[in-house]
Amino acid sequence: MSDTKIQWHPAFIAAMNLEMADWRDSLRFDREYNLNVKPLVIDLLITKNQTDIPIHNEIGCIFRGHNILEYKDPADSLNIDVFFKVEGYACLYKSYGKTVDAIAENDITMTFVRDNKPSGLFAYFQEHGYQVSNPFKGIYYITGNILFPAQIVVTKELQPELHVWLRALSGKLKKQDLQNLLEHMRLLTGKMDREYAEAVLEVAFRANIQILKEWMGDANMSEELLEIVKPIIEPQILLREQNALEKGMEKGIRGAVGILRHLGHKEDEIKSIIMQTYSLTDKDASDYL
Repeated sequence: MSDTKIQWHPAFIAAMNLEMADWRDSLRFDREYNLNVKPLVIDLLITKNQTDIPIHNEIGCIFRGHNILEYKDPADSLNIDVFFKVEGYACLYKSYGKTVDAIAENDITMTFVRDNKPSGLFAYFQEHGYQVSNPFKGIYYITGNILFPAQIVVTKELQPELHVWLRALSGKLKKQDLQNLLEHMRLLTGKMDREYAEAVLEVAFRANIQILKEWMGDANMSEELLEIVKPIIEPQILLREQNALEKGMEKGIRGAVGILRHLGHKEDEIKSIIMQTYSLTDKDASDYL
């Protein structure tokens, strides 16, 4: 993993934009929506421009006029206190309408998104009489003693072919997952969609850096893949890999020089051999002797 902290939330916003691409013109996306002058911030608020527009998407079909989304990256927990916090945010959001009851109670939903299933939270639901249903793979509806319709989206359980962008927000991807991600990116034609995809790809590669390292050392890595990867991976990573390769070559050359000396070759012979074998200049070859 990269030394710098992975910025999961911007990638989540980008993934949701791609998830709802077919309905994006009918939706408004407000990232880090401020509830008040104090730091009460909703991760993502999605509002419909027209409330009667249906969204034929497994995640979006629960959406109403005002939809509050809370994203938890792989290192964050999703527990009952977080659940109540977001419900509190929803209450505050409803109360901040421009006029009394401007935002109807039955026009608000809550969505929680996380890579892994929050087993402790589900145990709490079971112990306290909440009802949990599973209408779609990786999507759980929560009903019972709550004020607003709620769903929990477990991204690693989502159908890969339907939710490629949200599933990419994980530190446990396989090489095939990243290949599929790149294939989906190649299909995008719009400038905005490609920018969103690059934001998701950047996080996916940073969180799964070992796969990228293996890929970068693959002689069969296509030029197209290199062109896609280079702009979205921090230059320090590529530089680090380049330095490692150079150090490995240096070790190999010095080892070869030692063997040639042991076999009785003269210095000028050794110099000529390593210049030809490793494509070195006369000066560089002399530095190894």
